[in-house]
Amino acid sequence: QVQLVESGGGLVQAGGSLRLSCAASGRTFRSYGMGWFRQAPGKEREFVAGSNWNSNTYYAETVKGRFTISRDNAKNTVYLQMNSLKPEDTAVYYCAARTAGGITRLPWDCNYWGQGTQVTVSS
Repeated sequence: QVQLVESGGGLVQAGGSLRLSCAASGRTFRSYGMGWFRQAPGKEREFVAGSNWNSNTYYAETVKGRFTISRDNAKNTVYLQMNSLKPEDTAVYYCAARTAGGITRLPWDCNYWGQGTQVTVSS
């Protein structure tokens, strides 16, 4: 069983920055594909960014150039640095793990989820 715990969400003005963290349990974290997804009220959960086992990364077009995913395998932690935030980035952000190791944009391909952390961007 893998447990994921997100932190770092909050309220920020448009143009500001936040860094989300996701701490994972388990001794095989370094082999997991890790991703960030988000879900706004009334909308489906969508892919934001992903990192595979050797730190290759992939981003949704809506966040490319503004968000950066990174991972520290020694700390079993994945991060999402979010810059130039926009009101449309407002959502609950979820960390997800894919034990098969690759990056996926599909929520149903992920095996474990965190509880989510709220990000609110005011205009």
